Amino acid sequence: MEIKAREACALRQAIKLQGNKPLYERVPTHDDQGRSLNDFMMIFPGLRDLPEVQLREKIKLMAAILSRCDEVVYVDLNLPLNLLWVSLRQKPGLVLDLSTGIKASFPESMLVGVPQDALVRKKR
Repeated sequence: MEIKAREACALRQAIKLQGNKPLYERVPTHDDQGRSLNDFMMIFPGLRDLPEVQLREKIKLMAAILSRCDEVVYVDLNLPLNLLWVSLRQKPGLVLDLSTGIKASFPESMLVGVPQDALVRKKR
């Protein structure tokens, strides 16, 4: 799937660290139609310790992976904690697909605290 340059740029801007409010106050819980969103977290050991050039490249790659998915509605990268939070519209298997895609590019990353049913593709 082709990444639209404007969307990738907007997502990269959204990934910037924002320390104004706690995450629980910033993360959306429902989409525009009132449907509940799914979330997942990933930890990236050593990310914050990378040289700036490498860090920027990693963030650019992360943004490219996440911007391929129209269901992603919120992304928060907490660099001091090496923690990525992603909120997305519900779609069976999507958490698994996205986290696997990120893991393929970031082998050191670890998926954290995802309910089992969010990882299973439901049979139709």
